Amino acid sequence: MEIIVLGAGAIGSLYGAKLAPANDVTLVARAKHAAAINANGLRVEGLESRTVPIRATTTLEKIGPKALILVTTKVSDTAAVLAPIAPLVRDDTTIVSLQNGLDSEKIARRALGPRGIVLRAITQFGAIFKAPGEIQFMARGYTLLEKRERSEQIAAVLNAAGLDCRISPDILHDVWRKLVINCVVNPITAILGCEVGEIANPQLDPLKELVIAECLAVAASQGVILAGDFQQEISDFFWPSRNIASMLQDLRRGRPTEIDYLNGAVVLLGAQNNIDCPVNAALAAIIKAMEAASLVPKKMLETEPA
Repeated sequence: MEIIVLGAGAIGSLYGAKLAPANDVTLVARAKHAAAINANGLRVEGLESRTVPIRATTTLEKIGPKALILVTTKVSDTAAVLAPIAPLVRDDTTIVSLQNGLDSEKIARRALGPRGIVLRAITQFGAIFKAPGEIQFMARGYTLLEKRERSEQIAAVLNAAGLDCRISPDILHDVWRKLVINCVVNPITAILGCEVGEIANPQLDPLKELVIAECLAVAASQGVILAGDFQQEISDFFWPSRNIASMLQDLRRGRPTEIDYLNGAVVLLGAQNNIDCPVNAALAAIIKAMEAASLVPKKMLETEPA
């Protein structure tokens, strides 16, 4: 299958590396990353250690028949990366929004107009962008893909690559479930400047509980009822992890985060439904302030921006 990874940072590069041996994969990435990959291959360290020969580019000039496009940019960049390729998208092109937060698939649909089929997916894999041409594979997980036409074929390709793709009968429920977890893990560990495993610290439980309660109330206002003990689920899943949340990675590289599509989205939807979300609002405000490099502690900043 022809597979194009649009916005190949840490996660996009990881998916590309796993898919490349059996598929025709192209990574669309930042210039330095693309140049390093073309010169020396994509280096994967961490849970796997190998160098993957793979094609990389900064721009896309054509899309072949029945191609799969994995969109792995931040949600805020979705429209900007899809608009230039919209004329290239065919009726038989499948675009999978493999992103965090709310409404990425709606943004993709608006950017592409009637072209192609847009599906939503989420990932539980973890990776860190180390340097141009190099990523670190930090956490094994699985992929959840919206149940639609073409989903079975895409799942088979991802499963053959070891990406454990499960077809979701209710992707909105799954998106909200991950959103709640991200609203806890991403901003708190970013503010603390720590690995995601530190989120299991019981001293953080009162704060986590407030974030979760607000998220669940807003989800319910959207007709999404989320059951289970999120506090325990987060602790059980993350405590052994040495991964760094994507939000902290962004802050360290001096780049905008996805806070507006995580806690910020919860606050906005809450306001539209008369649900006050002061804790999520406070976390969003702190992260927005930290996006100014002068407010990020120097010890958190990378010495060599990627």
